[in-house]
Amino acid sequence: MAFCPFSHRVRLMLTAKQIEHHKIYVDLIEKPEWYKDFSPLGKVPALQLTGVKDQPTLVESLIIAEYLDQQYPQTRLFPTDPLQKALDKILIERFAPVVSAIYPVLTCNPNAPKDAIQNFENALDVFEVELGKRGTPYFTGQHIGIVDYMIWPWFERFPSMKINTEQKYELDAKRFEKLLKWRDLMTQDEVVQKTALDVQLHAEFQKSKTLGNPQYDLAFKGTP
Repeated sequence: MAFCPFSHRVRLMLTAKQIEHHKIYVDLIEKPEWYKDFSPLGKVPALQLTGVKDQPTLVESLIIAEYLDQQYPQTRLFPTDPLQKALDKILIERFAPVVSAIYPVLTCNPNAPKDAIQNFENALDVFEVELGKRGTPYFTGQHIGIVDYMIWPWFERFPSMKINTEQKYELDAKRFEKLLKWRDLMTQDEVVQKTALDVQLHAEFQKSKTLGNPQYDLAFKGTP
């Protein structure tokens, strides 16, 4: 599904690695029966390895990302140091509270908690501080790496809140100075640009989802 941020993670990896692939989009509300053959629990994304014996299928975006990085090492995105690799995977997992906090607002849920934005910013503070500690433009150093790509899909979607909510929300320039600079750098990345969907499409989809009739075909207006 083109609007799924977890699927977006895998598209970023495949594009960064320049791996030839074929995309099949499924309706997340009414998944086709055949999809269970590839993902028994119905999770997305799922990656079938057609060039491997028995053509196994991988699920879970971070698992897929790690496999692709090891299988196609010409452009390493995970750190080679085992400890740093573990720390980066932990940092990626720490993004979950950010997603949980902002999801009700991002999806235009009328019952979103009043403190959702505050909880979102508090969770995001972890990444502002971490970027400062690392002292580099990207979370992985001087060049884009796995942390950057794994959290980027949500940053692409955050601006849709300006369209769908009355708050016209933007991150505080002083509180999130480093993250905003990082965000600007990320938008200049060729891989990010190739996999991007227009913010208006994200906003239209989120609105349709809130109304109970998610328009998945909106993706075909601009799916990379």
